[in-house]
Amino acid sequence: MNRFRSMMAAVLLFSGCGPREKVATIAVALPLTGDIASLGQGLKRATAMAMEEAQQQPFPGYKVEAEFFDDRSDPKEAVNVANRIASNPNVVGVIGHFNSGCTIPAAQVYARAGIPLISPAASNPKLTQQQLDSSWTYPKTVFRVNTTDDVQGAYAGELAVQKLNVKRAAIIHDKTAYGQGVAEEFRKKFEALGGATLVFDGINVQDKDFNALLTRIHSLNPQAIYFGGDFAGGGLVVRQARGLGEKAIFILSEANYDPEFLRIAGNAAEGAYVTFLGSPPDLLASARKFIVAYKQRYPMDEMKAYDHYGYEAMSIMLSQLRAVGPDRAKIVDALHHVKYEGILGETQFDEKGDTLNKKITLFQVKNGKFELAQ
Repeated sequence: MNRFRSMMAAVLLFSGCGPREKVATIAVALPLTGDIASLGQGLKRATAMAMEEAQQQPFPGYKVEAEFFDDRSDPKEAVNVANRIASNPNVVGVIGHFNSGCTIPAAQVYARAGIPLISPAASNPKLTQQQLDSSWTYPKTVFRVNTTDDVQGAYAGELAVQKLNVKRAAIIHDKTAYGQGVAEEFRKKFEALGGATLVFDGINVQDKDFNALLTRIHSLNPQAIYFGGDFAGGGLVVRQARGLGEKAIFILSEANYDPEFLRIAGNAAEGAYVTFLGSPPDLLASARKFIVAYKQRYPMDEMKAYDHYGYEAMSIMLSQLRAVGPDRAKIVDALHHVKYEGILGETQFDEKGDTLNKKITLFQVKNGKFELAQ
């Protein structure tokens, strides 16, 4: 009996020391709680769907999985999250973050570890431009699938002057790297075309009450008010301004292209213009299958404006992982040379890691809905 037990122990010991399946992890870092959690949760659903589809075909020699992290839209927490991700040797790529203010510092953490990062939404030009700075001694590991704010802000500035005949504008931003950055780009183009900036000021979205600033702006009789930031601030600014009797044209950045903006602003949103980075999925013939699959996978959830970017970012990362294997450096190199045909059309990256797709779509709120503006 003792001999039998010894033999069984030896068998168990041997089997326990056998080779384990290698795991390749794609980390996904997003704002999953807080004011814009709905956008982060949408991106989480889309990236998870891309991962599930990829897992239907085995990756030879290793298992692929996604791990999700909440940065809470907080730059400090984003860096903490990035350090946790970078400490995991199984991580071969990152999808995220959402906010530019979170992504810019987190990208440096990933670069030090040689981990490729694809952002589905961060639009401040500094995210990729920092890789060209002489102080950047890391590999160029940062990529994004969305258009940048220098394109979006300039487009809005041209819209104001050349199509809406605006000569005097007030500019408000939410003091984030994204909101202030796109507002500065708007001002640069607006003034270059002869427009006069009456006010350039920031708000703390958490304050909720912006009547003091809006009353001052109202007294200056602007023809337009530009807002750089997300719907948590944009919806309140529009509603409170209209409550003061403001008649100016509103132009807002793409993070307001969301049903939440319409709900927060209410009837005050009518007539507002919203620029969008690229095109939403319902305007892309190449995204039709994605829309159908998404609605089947998540029948109770509302598709968000960036979800197709999250799906595409994850799909691109997984395609390069499948092509070159779970090696960070090889994936980075592959991304610099990628030509990926997906729901956004063909994606290629320039030397900084920016997409070559520079399209902007313009919407106007009519009858409580976003309609394509001509």
